[in-house]
Amino acid sequence: MIKFLVIVLGVGWLLGQLIRYFLRSKLAKFAQQVNEAAKEQQRAQAHASRPKDEVVVDYVPKQFKEKRQKDIKGGDYVDFEEVKD
Repeated sequence: MIKFLVIVLGVGWLLGQLIRYFLRSKLAKFAQQVNEAAKEQQRAQAHASRPKDEVVVDYVPKQFKEKRQKDIKGGDYVDFEEVKD
């Protein structure tokens, strides 16, 4: 009788551990899906809030960045006179 009770408790404990493991993995996968959906919704909302005529550049090639930085050396001084009416 004691042998049967020990076996039942051992199997019950093992099943409990397996169920806990699978539930954790399923919950982690579900949480990841929820996070991805929230990020996608945030991107869509940010895209929708932009004005229609605004130009947005998502990617600038590396060569263009390097060339652009080399071209800019500073501005020229422009002398001006203030004209009063």
